[in-house]
Amino acid sequence: MYACMAGALALSACSSSLKTPATADVAVSQAAVESAVRADGTEFAPADMQAARDKLALAKKALAAKDYKAATDYATQAQADAKLAQAKAGSAKSQAVAETLQEDIRVLRVELDRARTQ
Repeated sequence: MYACMAGALALSACSSSLKTPATADVAVSQAAVESAVRADGTEFAPADMQAARDKLALAKKALAAKDYKAATDYATQAQADAKLAQAKAGSAKSQAVAETLQEDIRVLRVELDRARTQ
């Protein structure tokens, strides 16, 4: 009987020790998703953003169900998807800036060539 009680106590202690990291992981993933949204991830990487949101929702659901392992796993995946969306958004923005600069340089060269021939 004492062995069963000790086992149950150890299991509940283990479970509660998993709760704190899982809660933190979900919070970090929530922040990553919000950061990706602010970085225009929704515009430039809509599929990755949707995956991040879906996995974050699953993490929150698992956390509410006290399935801390699943909550941590989903939160980690959500964070990865959000970071990918943010990186894609940054890359797309950088590419657009580079293309604009290239066009500006092209126009300047045309103007210089025109000024030289006159």
